[in-house]
Amino acid sequence: MKSQLIYIIIIGFLFGCSADPRPIKFGEDVCYHCKMKLMDPKYGAEVVTQKGKVFIFDDVNCLMSFIESDEGKDQEFKHILIIDYDKPEMLSDATISFYLKSDQFKTPMASSIVAFSDYETLKSYKSKHGGVYLAWGELVTQFK
Repeated sequence: MKSQLIYIIIIGFLFGCSADPRPIKFGEDVCYHCKMKLMDPKYGAEVVTQKGKVFIFDDVNCLMSFIESDEGKDQEFKHILIIDYDKPEMLSDATISFYLKSDQFKTPMASSIVAFSDYETLKSYKSKHGGVYLAWGELVTQFK
């Protein structure tokens, strides 16, 4: 009987550990890196480790600083997500998103970088606001 109870507890623990993303709670969540409260639903990022630990960020600067930090390099990421500027609060896969850097964007930590899940939308914003298009690899390189 005791071994069955231990087995049930272990199974419950394994299924209870979720490595799924969760919605950012604007007005409540605090950036893991700079400790500022996330207020603007057009900006934010989230990293989820393979073990299910969630890290929230308010700007691309903070996200990339964490990824490049010793703590970030020690993590195995299951999800790296970014808010789509054109679809507030919507998290997209950061590694396949499209980035626009323009002084026209007043981001929380002054990165001036916004993300889009759709390239055509990025092009539309680029024609209105100017700036430089960055892919994920270029973004990572810029913050090394």
